[in-house]
Amino acid sequence: MHKNKLFLLDAYALIYRSYYAFIRNPRVNSKGENTSAIFGFVNTLEEVLHKENPSHIAVAFDPDGPTFRHQEFEAYKAQREATPEDIRRSVPIIKQVIAAYNIPILEVPGYEADDVIGTIAKRVDKDRFDVYMMTPDKDYGQLAESHIFIYKPKYGSNDFDILDDKKVMEKYDLSSPTQMVDLLGLMGDTSDNIPGCPGVGEKTAIKLLKEFGTIENLLAQSHQLKGALQKKVEDNREQILFSKFLATIKTDVPIEVKEDDFARKEINRETMKALFETLEFRTFLNRMFNQTPAVVVSKGPVQGNLFDTVEVEEETEIETLPPVELSAGYTDIHTTPHQYTMIRSEEEMAGLCKKLTAQPSVCFDTETTGMDPLLSDLVGLSFAFKEGEAWYVPISADREEACRQAAIFKPFFENEAIDKIGQNLKYDILSLRNYDIHVKGKLFDTMIAHYLLNPEIRHGMDYMAETYLKYRTIHIEELIGPRGKNQKSMRDVDPKIVVDYAAEDADITLKLKNILEREIHDNKLEKLFYDIECPLIYVLADMEWTGVRLDLKALEELSTQYTAELQRIEKDITDMAGIEFNVNSPKQIGEILFDRLMIVDKPKKTKTGQYKTSEEELEKIRSKHPIIEKILEQRGLKKLLGTYIDAFPLLINPRTGKIHTSFNQTVAATGRLSSTNPNLQNIPIRDERGKEMRKVFIPDEGCLFVSSDYSQIELRIMAHLSGDKNMTEAFSKGQDIHAATAAKIYKIPLEEVTGDMRRKAKTANFGIIYGITPFGLSERLTISRTEAKELIDGYFETFPQVKQYMDESISQARERGFVETILGRKRYLADINSRNAIVRGYAERNAINAPIQGSAADIIKMAMIRIFTRLQKEKLQSKMILQVHDELNFNVFPEELEKVKAIVTEEMENACQLSIPLKTDIGVGENWLAAH
Repeated sequence: MHKNKLFLLDAYALIYRSYYAFIRNPRVNSKGENTSAIFGFVNTLEEVLHKENPSHIAVAFDPDGPTFRHQEFEAYKAQREATPEDIRRSVPIIKQVIAAYNIPILEVPGYEADDVIGTIAKRVDKDRFDVYMMTPDKDYGQLAESHIFIYKPKYGSNDFDILDDKKVMEKYDLSSPTQMVDLLGLMGDTSDNIPGCPGVGEKTAIKLLKEFGTIENLLAQSHQLKGALQKKVEDNREQILFSKFLATIKTDVPIEVKEDDFARKEINRETMKALFETLEFRTFLNRMFNQTPAVVVSKGPVQGNLFDTVEVEEETEIETLPPVELSAGYTDIHTTPHQYTMIRSEEEMAGLCKKLTAQPSVCFDTETTGMDPLLSDLVGLSFAFKEGEAWYVPISADREEACRQAAIFKPFFENEAIDKIGQNLKYDILSLRNYDIHVKGKLFDTMIAHYLLNPEIRHGMDYMAETYLKYRTIHIEELIGPRGKNQKSMRDVDPKIVVDYAAEDADITLKLKNILEREIHDNKLEKLFYDIECPLIYVLADMEWTGVRLDLKALEELSTQYTAELQRIEKDITDMAGIEFNVNSPKQIGEILFDRLMIVDKPKKTKTGQYKTSEEELEKIRSKHPIIEKILEQRGLKKLLGTYIDAFPLLINPRTGKIHTSFNQTVAATGRLSSTNPNLQNIPIRDERGKEMRKVFIPDEGCLFVSSDYSQIELRIMAHLSGDKNMTEAFSKGQDIHAATAAKIYKIPLEEVTGDMRRKAKTANFGIIYGITPFGLSERLTISRTEAKELIDGYFETFPQVKQYMDESISQARERGFVETILGRKRYLADINSRNAIVRGYAERNAINAPIQGSAADIIKMAMIRIFTRLQKEKLQSKMILQVHDELNFNVFPEELEKVKAIVTEEMENACQLSIPLKTDIGVGENWLAAH
């Protein structure tokens, strides 16, 4: 007989899991609301509905107020942190979403969700139903039967484990699922504050249950125990029984169970859509409501050029998606008054250029054949300077004709008096440079403006059009198909259709500019935007265009050398283990280290029961066995080969023979630049092999490689912001700051500081900027927590104003909800007043660190602009080619070396006036390693 599937979801367990999955990168909508818990819960629910297709479903919530367990034991769950405010705000919305799914919500005063789930699971007709209790909590194991399963989300995955009674017994080494309450009664449960028996862990508890079966039998025969264990059990008899009571899930909750009430029903589409619109869940809207806009051809007149009107036939048929259903308040831009004009002849292009050059500011956009501006061809140009009006210029596929057409607009693009507006202007500037057009003039980039206002969320034009303008925009994929190997060009689409898509981009960007401009002003971000971020676009575009040369022979030699070394290290690892195994398997590594070699007594495990073998965990036990050193070496070398050495040749531009990394201004919330293809920020520099990587970066033929980096800029900024006298004095005297710190902490003369003392002081110096704890410092330095605490206490005693600055930063953040860099870059900290210590602690560390790291980012950006301007002004051929963290790299002509060194040092050290001087270290060589 076919059984129905009844799914019972433990709401809060899943909500918490969803929220913490996004804790480092929370989902925040345009209204600044954290929607992580809601998004994660909906995602989990959707996964279950589609993957398992349950016939019946319900969601159980814990009630407000105390349960019977709290009444019996006041400390029950008392140790738990307060519910994060974002979860508290999310729960009513999650309940609205569940109601829109037409799924019953179960909540019984005085009883927890697991009691309600347990009652229903045991009461439903087992001949009609298989019951799946969806929860990550292990205490549900006591309820398992042949028809009652735990449906347990896997940690860090979208997958699930399904446990019946047999699997529960196997997993926890029990003879019956009901023994789970005895197990919890003995070992306790820290998450629920169930005390258990002091000194009895999981292994001892399982051993006792194998012998005695239940807690009651154990207590009745405790005289059979020996020594300390007998005393522990007998002294805590009442506590053990009470712990079992607390761990027992009730199956007799006063709730009427009507099985048919749980039957799946049609969702309330209108309510659901409105909720997802408000929450800005575009993924779910697209998936559930096909809410990706169709390609719409404007009916009626479409301007064909500056002078004539071309009619589009009403019967024109286009292969497209079904028409989009727009929710209340949303508009298809094509239904709003607009005039989009297509330019065809070169004469009309010249007429448009004349119009453009008469404007003080113009929004423009490029359409290209691909994603890489250095390898793509122009397909078209669009322009707008008045809302609701835009022009589109198709560009020929013939290179010679395309260059001639693009050149018509050169007087506009190269006119410094005209402000240029766009979305992601760096891309457009590089695209046009392929046609010998050098964009000039003051820039306004809507993507960067939005990033400064909302650094934590996404900055795509579609997203902004939706949130600011309530517009649904056309997606390029709908015109040309998905981007990829067989991607069509926009040239394959009728220009009458393209005009709507392309001109729309310019029109919407102009509308967004007019809104964002006011917000930049209102938030006092004008200096940061107009003096730093927008001028930097030209600098980054030039760096990307110039690119970096690689020594391919050296790269090939490194690849051969390191591949051989990798094989040797992997053989060393298997020899040390005494058995052949997959060195690249974290699971097998764990089994070798902790089951076979038993290098520590109590190895840490993940929530899935697998041994933890991450780099961070292995670093903590590096000294325990020489095999760990080898494993860490193998991982570092494998990453070096896969991510860089073997990947670099694939990234070389066939036109230039160089790599052209892409610098990103709108990714890191701190203000730091990131880079992709390749990611140069992550090239390892601590070990010798990582340093060797720098050898392959070489200057152009006949040139020199120059590298200049700031000396301890973050500590100098800390000294400036805190005004600490001792730290300021050390920098002012030009002392080695780490040695000076060690001398003050250990209260010894500077000359008596040992290398080990300096190392510890250096770790404290940088760690404290990132809010390091005694535990964290002890782990990093492999010292006791007592020594780590003494080191931190000594640090704050030495630099009392640093501690004062940190406390004031947190206090100001609590009042204002954000912190600022020296130049006014804001970092919003929504969780700074959270009652949940974990969430609040994360925000507090950002409150301390963001002004320091962000100020360092702002300063090096200012230096880049100043250096770029000087190199241009003094008509030097040498180029800035790379920025990595606090370091700038240059391709320098030998005859310009001394002049470039002077410019770089002068501009970097004077980029910002601090209370202590900024210092740089500059080097010259035949490659990056030699120069660094």
